[in-house]
Amino acid sequence: MEKRKYHLPPVDRIAGYDVRPGYYEINGAYLLPGGVSFTVHSQNATHCELLLYRRGEAEPAAVLPFPENYRIGGVYSMIVFGLDVEEFEYAYRLDGPNQPEEGLLFDRTKTLLDPYARAVSGQQDWGKSPNTEEYRARVVRNSFDWGASARPLTDMHDTIIYELHVRGFTKHASSGVRCPGTFDGLREKIPYLKDLGITAVELMPVFEFDEMMGKREIGGRTLLDYWGYNPVSFFAPNSSYASGAEYNREGDELKALVRELHAAGIEVILDVVFNHTAEGNEYGPFFSFKGFDNNVYYMLTPDGHYYNFSGCGNTLNCNHPVVQQMILESLRYWTINYRVDGFRFDLASILGRNEDGTPMNQPPLLRNLASDPLLADVKLIAEAWDAGGLYQVGSFPAWNRWAEWNGKYRDDLRGFLKGDYWLAPEAAKRICGSPDLYTGQYQGYNSSINFLTCHDGFTLRDLYSYNEKHNEDNGWNNTDGSNDNRSWNCGAEGDTQDEEILRLRDRLMKNACAVLFCSRGTPMFLAGDEFGNTQFGNNNPYCQDNEISWLDWSGLEKYRGLHQFFRYMIRFRKAHPSVTGSAFPLSNGYPAISLHSQQPWDQQITASSRFLGVMFAGFLKEKNQEDYVYLAVNVHWEGTHIHLPQLPRRLKWRLCVDTSKEEAVCDALYNPESGYGGDRKDMSPAVTEYSLGPRSVAVFVGRTRR
Repeated sequence: MEKRKYHLPPVDRIAGYDVRPGYYEINGAYLLPGGVSFTVHSQNATHCELLLYRRGEAEPAAVLPFPENYRIGGVYSMIVFGLDVEEFEYAYRLDGPNQPEEGLLFDRTKTLLDPYARAVSGQQDWGKSPNTEEYRARVVRNSFDWGASARPLTDMHDTIIYELHVRGFTKHASSGVRCPGTFDGLREKIPYLKDLGITAVELMPVFEFDEMMGKREIGGRTLLDYWGYNPVSFFAPNSSYASGAEYNREGDELKALVRELHAAGIEVILDVVFNHTAEGNEYGPFFSFKGFDNNVYYMLTPDGHYYNFSGCGNTLNCNHPVVQQMILESLRYWTINYRVDGFRFDLASILGRNEDGTPMNQPPLLRNLASDPLLADVKLIAEAWDAGGLYQVGSFPAWNRWAEWNGKYRDDLRGFLKGDYWLAPEAAKRICGSPDLYTGQYQGYNSSINFLTCHDGFTLRDLYSYNEKHNEDNGWNNTDGSNDNRSWNCGAEGDTQDEEILRLRDRLMKNACAVLFCSRGTPMFLAGDEFGNTQFGNNNPYCQDNEISWLDWSGLEKYRGLHQFFRYMIRFRKAHPSVTGSAFPLSNGYPAISLHSQQPWDQQITASSRFLGVMFAGFLKEKNQEDYVYLAVNVHWEGTHIHLPQLPRRLKWRLCVDTSKEEAVCDALYNPESGYGGDRKDMSPAVTEYSLGPRSVAVFVGRTRR
């Protein structure tokens, strides 16, 4: 039999396989013609073995010790020839010192998952407990055909973010998709997303995680780690979100989703968790990082215990050079191979902590990510706080590159919109792009991700249906979840048949929508808010893989008016660059943003103000148009009479929105995308003053051609 010829000839034979030293600079398993290069590293290991398994088998078919001359520094690398990549999986065993007080936990009996694994076996079936000590990795063929697809590259000021959970978005029977709870299920909803008008989806964690960690039975329900903020691997997609097995092509379904979202003009932002791993603390599982270099990957106390700034048992040692490199390689991998458009970093303040946990003035990781050339056109969004008490909204190390979830926008606007009128001065700043926060190292209003709701907290409907959280179903006696919700039940806790209360709730939801989309900065809202989705008062449903968390799509009919209002306001925002901040300054003396009381140009917004007026003004060169928008917000339980600022000659204020009206969109002839159509005589009458109802929002436009 003729001996097989390889591009690179073998130099040794181990455990029945031809081998040679591998590609030391390429971490993980790298597929080559005729073989696979396996590369891992450890600073303190004394011995390393590669374990090869036939697919699904518990015991290795072959054990290949790395010869000493296959090690350079702390890097082990070996090419193994003749492998059938469709049929094998792999893992490692390492030996070295076991000194827990020094943070060294080497154990040659432990089977370890490659930290750079591109796919993890044993996770395909959602809700089935894997043996974490038997995690295996697979070699992934990177042969997906992207065709001529291109990333949308939407400017931040034009971005509208829609946060969703891949499983919960379509798992409910009302979703009507063929593959509920999967990437393909979400792909079936792309026409809906396009029609809604959003420009980006922010996917809650899609990295491989173990949803069975912390499994409990409470009240007849099985509680899981549903949200997914508990990563097993930073390079592998969650295989249980695929509608079918993808042996050695893990990720193809996710890539197809990204490709079709891009074709619809929708960007993909991944919610990434680099603050901890699923290995937990001393009592947690031991499946990967602990066995490779426990004292490198985790922040440890002087006696070898785990710092817990994440609230999840351990804290990733992000500013150790080895961990920095892994995080950077992970982000590059998702950017290059999945064409992801941005990343939202969970508990991002942890990324700026030193190895002893203290906050750093200029964290090297954050700076490196901000300046990395491969990440130059992806969005970097920080959740600028952590579970250790570090709160950095407005002070996050941004390097004119990072944006952040504006938690102060959420808190100040929630309070103001429910009637806490003493918050008017703060609310004015938030609507105007938070200029008090985003100066210096920031990109101005482009650094502010404005939101009132997200996965963590009440939905928009629940924000105006509950005074208190109702997390009893989580099994912690309602002690979990935030107590600071700034919500109002409008007179009845939870569901009610009271028509007056229901009308008030509908108005308050529309108020929130109108203000969000008429605020300077990037708006984000939670999937389902546009059709009144409820979590039944649960503001922390991290463990609820059931109707509490799944979107009930029947709300599209029940809350048709709210859904149509969201569609309208999204189009309104896109049509008015004066609001988004992308219009050119006017030369007639009108400022880009101005504040008003009931009287024009009275900018004395105080703690006793119950009304807030904001005018946006700019010039659209491409259309040769002036663009004026006036947002009027009355949070008082009584109506108020307002006078609008005088416009330049030939321009008139016309009412587009009044949430106190049964039809909140008041000018049927005004199309946000093209201005006025039809018989202009029938458009809403010109106004210079207006009586605004109690607890309501109105929006006026003044726009014409020159």
